[in-house]
This record gives sequence, structure tokens and C-alpha cells, in this order.
Amino acid sequence: MAKANNMQRLEKLYKEKIVAELNKEFGYKSIMQVPKITKIVINMGIGDAVQDSKRLDNAVVELGQITGQKPLITKAKKSLAAFKLREGMPIGAKVTLRGKRMYDFLDRLVSVALPRVRDFRGVSKTGFDAQANYTMGIKEQIIFPEIDYDKVQRVRGMDITIVNTAKERKEAFTLLQKLGMPFEK
Repeated sequence: MAKANNMQRLEKLYKEKIVAELNKEFGYKSIMQVPKITKIVINMGIGDAVQDSKRLDNAVVELGQITGQKPLITKAKKSLAAFKLREGMPIGAKVTLRGKRMYDFLDRLVSVALPRVRDFRGVSKTGFDAQANYTMGIKEQIIFPEIDYDKVQRVRGMDITIVNTAKERKEAFTLLQKLGMPFEK
């Protein structure tokens, strides 16, 4: 039962406290204008899957453990002779999280995984794109507590994109900061 309450911690914080704070800070005319996170996309590129398809299977299992959802295998769009890559070959895995799983993942990322990064000084403030979505890279999947370090055959990185409804970078930055994202000073 404790997990059910923990899973909704960030969502509850957002609805009860952050919405009012953002509304006060930016002066929105409607509560519907307050920015919110719509989805989180986790992408893991597995370049060495070209030589050994077993590596792709291991990465898919690990990504599934981290997110609690079955990953989608991504395939190459173009053939590249330099990398011995043909169109349609599986080269990665991705997961799109929404709703409760999204908030649960964000909570674990901010409060458990990121503090486990060696020499962690905060995440970059420059990861926002033109639509105010935030993307960050993680060098090791072993920072997540769900991954058994002894069973990891290869340390892999991943890209995490947090998609939100903010119109400007400043709004998105404030939203993520209030949700606990540890930005560098």
C-alpha cells in the first residue's frame, strides 16, 4: 500500500501546490494555461546491436525494468554502409510514459537515480528545445535501483525527454524546478 501513495506524491504536489504557485508567478488567466508535463520519452540507442542482437534484448529488459513498461524497438530509417547498418535493422529501444507511470518515473529519477550519479552537480539548464521540452542524457543505466549491477553486461546511456505544455523556456524551467529537478547552480 505504501507504493500507491508514493507513486502519486509528485502528481499530488503538482495539483495541490505547484499549479497555484505557477499561476501566481506567471499570472495566467485560466487554470488551463498552467504548464504541465504531458509525457516522458526514454530512448536508448544500442549501436552494437548490429553485431549482436542479444545486446538489444538485454537493453530492452533493462529499460522495461526501469520504466515498468514494455519498450518499443526502434529500427534504422536509412542504410549506412560505414556502420554496416541496413534500413529496418533494430538499433534501439524507447518507452513513452504518461499518467501515473510518468509521475512515478519522474519521482524516482529526481529523488533516487540522479543523486546516485558520481560527482553530481545538477542537470544542465540548457537542455530545453524551441518548444520548451527538456532533454537530458544519462551515461549509465545502473543509477536506477531496479537494475541489478551484477547482471549488467554493458553500461549504457539513455536520453530522457520531458514533454510539457509550457509556451516559454522560463515557464518549463520553473515547472521542472518546482517538481524537484536538480538544476546546476
